[in-house]
Amino acid sequence: MNRYQLCGRVLLLGGLTVQTAFGQIGTVNARMDKTAESLEKKVVAWRRDFHQHPELGNREFQTAAKIAAHLQSLGMEVKTGVGKTGVVGLLKGGKPGPVVALRADMDGLPVTERVDLPFKSDALTEYNGQRTGVMHACGHDTHVAMLMGAAEVLASVKNDLRGTVKFIFQPAEEGAPAGEEGGAYLMIKEGVLENPKVDAIFGLHINSQTEVGTIKYRPGATMAAVDEYAIKIKGKQTHGAAPWSGVDPIVTAAQVVMGLQTIVSRNLTLTDNAAVVTVGALHSGIRQNIIPEDANMIGTIRTFSPEAQQLVHRRINEIATNIAESAGAKADVKINVMYPVTYNDPKLTDQMTPTLEALAGKTNVKLTPAQTGAEDFSFFQQKVPGFFYFLGGMTKGKKVEEAAPHHTPDFQIDESCFVLGMKSLCHLTVDYMELANKGVAVKELTASGK
Repeated sequence: MNRYQLCGRVLLLGGLTVQTAFGQIGTVNARMDKTAESLEKKVVAWRRDFHQHPELGNREFQTAAKIAAHLQSLGMEVKTGVGKTGVVGLLKGGKPGPVVALRADMDGLPVTERVDLPFKSDALTEYNGQRTGVMHACGHDTHVAMLMGAAEVLASVKNDLRGTVKFIFQPAEEGAPAGEEGGAYLMIKEGVLENPKVDAIFGLHINSQTEVGTIKYRPGATMAAVDEYAIKIKGKQTHGAAPWSGVDPIVTAAQVVMGLQTIVSRNLTLTDNAAVVTVGALHSGIRQNIIPEDANMIGTIRTFSPEAQQLVHRRINEIATNIAESAGAKADVKINVMYPVTYNDPKLTDQMTPTLEALAGKTNVKLTPAQTGAEDFSFFQQKVPGFFYFLGGMTKGKKVEEAAPHHTPDFQIDESCFVLGMKSLCHLTVDYMELANKGVAVKELTASGK
């Protein structure tokens, strides 16, 4: 028996039992599914175009123009240039109700593509002083194409929508260029969640190592907070043959590197917290027989709670400063807070999981462990209840170890997942509106987790 044959379903919300009728909503969802299926080739074509012409963060000019033209063709109110190059479309339903936001990120990465595709990217750019290719190596091209499809699907049932949909196409999820603001943070700063005020937001991320047809999610802390740090060790330059005449910043830096590895293993309560402290680069010196004056290291921090984040920051400062002092050197530590924890509102997640299970099949909707990757969708979730989930994009039967991970030159996606992606965004929107109009949908944050 499928969801449209059911006369209703029961949702549990904090001990309250709510019977939701599926007469009219089931008809709307069935119509949306049919439209989504008819748009598959169109969505694939959009995705291939975006893939062949990727643009880096805050430079998504062509991408934004194509999105805006499509939304305008659907009769929406469209704003461009939000958060540099962001596009926002507003679809007002035929009936009053909540405002639901759907978000897709638009930017590519400085990666040279190796996959032999007819729509392979040949784009080149200068990035951090190096000549490199540009590639949609994280699937943002698929996110844009699916949300454009979802916009067309939802526009086709506009008169039956019990609320308003705000389509947010966001630049610079991977980070803004040096010296610029960008991403979700800047869009929020410029009022993307206001006028009209958003009640809940949904977003998805493609996953190249999860089978097509599978959806993964997690309530609460889902993806890590990310911070970056830089440590400069200042020693005293001397001849390499007489190290006692100076202070060696390389040996000191090596001791700091090893000391940082004890933060996770010796300072965090491992049964409660996961964290990562990685040194990504260490630079010092110019010649084999000169002990240089300084050494510089940079790295990344990943944590899942404010408490763990604060502890890690404190210990990085203490370890670097004290080890340097013990060697007669000095350490200058800078930590840049970047993205907060991607935190799925627990009650909203609880409410909307049945929608995904009914759509994809209960066995295909799975809990996932917390991910140490980060997402700036987290900024939206700090302001309104949000639900972020993962859509399988790996060909069925393929071994996970054979599927290239994200941010690599060999990254690729099985496009047969796009219909499920569109449907999931549309069903979450319509079902949330139904619950909100019955007065039971979560509209305010139920736990900070930030």
